[in-house]
Amino acid sequence: MTIILGILEEGLVYAIMALGVYITYKILDFPDLSVDGTFPLGAAVTAAGIAGGFLSPVAALFVSFLAGALAGCVTGLIHVKLKVRDLLSGIIVMTALYSINLRITGKANLPIFSKETIFSNEFLSANVPEAFKPYTTTLILLVLAVLCKVLLDAYLKTRSGYLLRAVGDNETLVTSLAKDKGLVKIIGLAIANGFAALAGCVYCQQKGFFEISAGTGTMVIGLANVIIGTQLFKRFGFVKSTTAVIIGSILYKACVSAALLVGDLKIAGLNLSVPVTASDLKLITSVLFLIILVLSPAGGKKVKSHA
Repeated sequence: MTIILGILEEGLVYAIMALGVYITYKILDFPDLSVDGTFPLGAAVTAAGIAGGFLSPVAALFVSFLAGALAGCVTGLIHVKLKVRDLLSGIIVMTALYSINLRITGKANLPIFSKETIFSNEFLSANVPEAFKPYTTTLILLVLAVLCKVLLDAYLKTRSGYLLRAVGDNETLVTSLAKDKGLVKIIGLAIANGFAALAGCVYCQQKGFFEISAGTGTMVIGLANVIIGTQLFKRFGFVKSTTAVIIGSILYKACVSAALLVGDLKIAGLNLSVPVTASDLKLITSVLFLIILVLSPAGGKKVKSHA
């Protein structure tokens, strides 16, 4: 049960970030590497705000989202206004955010173990029955992930949401409608990075600390979540893409956990074994993502998005 709850909690945290990657990868067809910087940005804002006493755990959620959205706007402005290629725009912002995150917190690691969070506070202690306390974190994360999914679904049904999808599928159509495709891209990047920073905020409050390297490989994890979910459920028209992304995130974390639980990796035909530990997490993540791309019918390419 502990392992299952751990998989659900990790999966739901990264599912929030994956919803943002879904916007850039599946809808905008924009390789946005700034996610690797906005995820720890949300964690940095949260840790600094809660540790400093000027942000409540709930307020940190909103402030982190706004901080991520601002970073996404910068990525969009660099690409749209300065005519820098999409990939390079993300790299520039990601690199700059590394220093900005250190500026916000003042150090590479900032703990908030002794502070109240959305997962540990007086309200929960007083109102949650003892029998349900082991599942409190999982339920809170589930509510947050579902709320983000519902809000994104609602947005994609608005006029702005339809324009966002149109930009990814056919920019000429948006221009023919006398709409600024550049502005639409900036809005999409702002929302996507807002979700990434929100996930970083939730991650920080769940773990109880900020760590500068927390965002390393975030983009790869997000892409894996999106590809697993959308490819697995593409034949089921009744499953929304955003729902598939959340399920894909949980399944991906389950695969990573299974790889870690194996313990020793036996090399076929040889009397050798390679110990697999938590320090190999990034390597396992990369290998799993490569396998997912190879096995994916789309080969990692953009597929027409349907909300």
